[in-house]
Amino acid sequence: MLNWTFTRNNQIADLSGPNGTSLTTTPPEPVPLPAKPKIAIALGGGAARGWAHIGVLRALDEEGIEVGMIAGTSIGALVGGCYLAGKLDELEAFARSLTVRRIASLLDFAIGGGGLFGGLRLTKRMQEHLENISIEELDRPFIAVATEVHSGHEVWLEKGSLITSIRASYALPGIFEPIHANGRTLIDGALVNPVPVSVCRAHEQQLVVAVNLNYDLYGRSAVVKHSAGMGGPDAPAKPGGAYSARLGMTSVMVQAFNIIQDRIARARLAGDPPDLALHPKLNDIGLSEFHRAGEAIERGYLEAKAKLAEIKRMQEALTR
Repeated sequence: MLNWTFTRNNQIADLSGPNGTSLTTTPPEPVPLPAKPKIAIALGGGAARGWAHIGVLRALDEEGIEVGMIAGTSIGALVGGCYLAGKLDELEAFARSLTVRRIASLLDFAIGGGGLFGGLRLTKRMQEHLENISIEELDRPFIAVATEVHSGHEVWLEKGSLITSIRASYALPGIFEPIHANGRTLIDGALVNPVPVSVCRAHEQQLVVAVNLNYDLYGRSAVVKHSAGMGGPDAPAKPGGAYSARLGMTSVMVQAFNIIQDRIARARLAGDPPDLALHPKLNDIGLSEFHRAGEAIERGYLEAKAKLAEIKRMQEALTR
């Protein structure tokens, strides 16, 4: 017959058998909980609206949600690259310091080049913090998406200079000069993959979160039946009509690019959806309004905050 002796906490302290032999036991070691999976995040293009990515990443960091990989297109590559390089504070300070006049001072006109601006002054500012950093040195995978001009191929930049990769990814056609890298001529990746969820999927990431900056800009695509025989450039403007505002050449180019980007994003995301999509409300922030960084960052932050519970629920589901 065994004699049982218990401690104050009802844990077994010793066992005494019939022959008086004492056996001492210890409680089993607690089984560690499985680690929550890190998220892969696809940061989409959207020019000035891209400052919202800073707010998204701030919200994730505050909540302790680990980012295991970033794929970025255009300004998504800029913010994502700076984040993984540990330079998000510097980028945010730079973004919040921008004024209309200061933005103009950073752009240098390029006569006879492939774009209106060479971007050398902006590059010099980036070099202050990112010079000599290679993608391979980052502690987590990073891929910047660009487009090859001559072939139209989608190019994933996952090695080499971080600055060159970022510049290639945001080289908006007609605005910034193309970037020449390792025998290829590269321009903005939003032409082929505006919200690069597919890049994260190709790297076999368990949980993919996408940040789409243009979701609320146009709404769902529509076909409008219209007459070409009524009115003209000098016709009186109607509320919401086509002639309610005149656009300059640059504005038309940017707006056309934005429409293309929106349509491509919808098609690609329909075929390869993320596990969760964040849609900051940014439709009133123009593509060139980089001086409104504070507003964009706040809206990205609030959108991520609103989705934190859902992200955690998905992480927990993957640990079961």
